[in-house]
Amino acid sequence: MLKIDNLPKKVRFNLRNKEIFPNTILSPMDGVTDAPFRRLCRVLSGDRMGLLVSEFVPTDGDAVFNPDGHKQLKFFPEERPFGVQIFGRFPDRMAAAAGKIAERYHPEFIEVNAGCPAPKVAGKGSGSGLLRDLPRLQEILHDVKAVLDAKTPEIPLTLKCRIGWDDDSINVMETLKIAEGEGVEMLTVHGRTRLQGYNGLANWDWIGKVAAAAKIPVIGNGDVNSVECARERINTYGVSGVSIGRGAMHNPWIFGQIADAWEGREKHVITAQEALDVFPLYYKFKIEDGATEMNAMGRMKQLAARLCKGFVLDEKYCHPGAEGDRIQDGDNVAMSVRQALLTCQSAAEMLECVEKLKDGIAREMVFEPERLVNLNGAKETELKFGDQFKGR
Repeated sequence: MLKIDNLPKKVRFNLRNKEIFPNTILSPMDGVTDAPFRRLCRVLSGDRMGLLVSEFVPTDGDAVFNPDGHKQLKFFPEERPFGVQIFGRFPDRMAAAAGKIAERYHPEFIEVNAGCPAPKVAGKGSGSGLLRDLPRLQEILHDVKAVLDAKTPEIPLTLKCRIGWDDDSINVMETLKIAEGEGVEMLTVHGRTRLQGYNGLANWDWIGKVAAAAKIPVIGNGDVNSVECARERINTYGVSGVSIGRGAMHNPWIFGQIADAWEGREKHVITAQEALDVFPLYYKFKIEDGATEMNAMGRMKQLAARLCKGFVLDEKYCHPGAEGDRIQDGDNVAMSVRQALLTCQSAAEMLECVEKLKDGIAREMVFEPERLVNLNGAKETELKFGDQFKGR
C-alpha cells in the first residue's frame, strides 16, 4: 500500500459547491475526446475521472446557434460532472450559444476556449487568438456570464487558456485578472504559447505563478503522463489539479491510476496483453455510438499510434547488456507491433491482429507509458515554432 506521505498536497478541489475527486480533467481534444473515448477512459478508471469536458463547440458558424447541429454536445448521464467547452470570436454569439446549451443540457459548467492553437481557429481570432485581443476575451466572458446568471445561475463559467501568444507576449497573469473580474470560477492553463502549438515542453513555472496569485482553482495542463508526474506538478506548482490530454492517448488508464494512488491503493500494473484489450473495447464503444466500421477502425489506429509507444520488452527477453539495450530492443518491438496494427485494412483484420499479438509477442512485453517524457516525438529541448501538432 502507498504511504500517506506519498499523496500529493491536494487530491480534490471544489468547483463552486461541487467537490471534484480525483483532481483530474480529461482535456478536450478535437477529433479524439468524443463520447466513446470519454467512455473508454471512464470505464478504465472505474468511474473516477474528476471532470469530463466536451470536444469544443463552435459558435461562429451560424447567425442563430442550433444545438442540434453539434455532435460534440452528446454526452451520457454517467459522465457527470460534465462541462461543455465553446469557442468563437463574437461575444453575442458565444453568449447566445452558452445560454441555449445551458438550458437544454444543464452541464455542470460552461467553459470558454482561449487555448486552441489551430490556424483555422486562432487565425480567425478565437481560441488562443483571443490572447491577442484581451478586451474581446473580457467582453466574451462578461456576456456569457450574464446569460448564465440570468438563465441558469447554478451553472458556473470556466476558462481555458494558454500562457500567451508567443514568448514576447506572455499575458496569462492579465488573463487571470480578467477572468476573476468577470466571475470565472476555474481557470485551466496550458503551459505553452500559441506559437509553440504542441511542440517543446510546457512551461510550468508560469502555471505556478498563476496558481499562486489566483483566488479560484487553477488547473495545470501540459505533459502530464503518469501518477508521479501528476503528484510532482501538484506539489511543486500549487495547482488545484491537472488536466491530461495526449497523456490519456498514450495511457487511457491514467485517471484510474491517479485515483488509486490518491486513495492509497496498491498500484495496478497493466500488462501488455491488458493494454491490447483496449482496442476491441474501444471498437465496441464506437460502434454502439453509431460510427461506421471504417471510422471506428480509424480511431483504433489513432489510439494505436500513441499507445503502442509504451510497449517495451520484458527484461528477461532482452539481449544482455546495459539498460539502453533493453530500451532499444523495446523500441524495435514496439515499432513492429505499431506497424502491424496500423497496416491493417479492416476492423476485423485489426481485431484479429490484436488477438495474435496477445498470444504472441505481447507475452514478452510490458507496458510502460510513463517512460515517454515527451509526448510529441520531437527532441524535448527543441521548439519548432509555427508547426502544429497534427494528431489532436
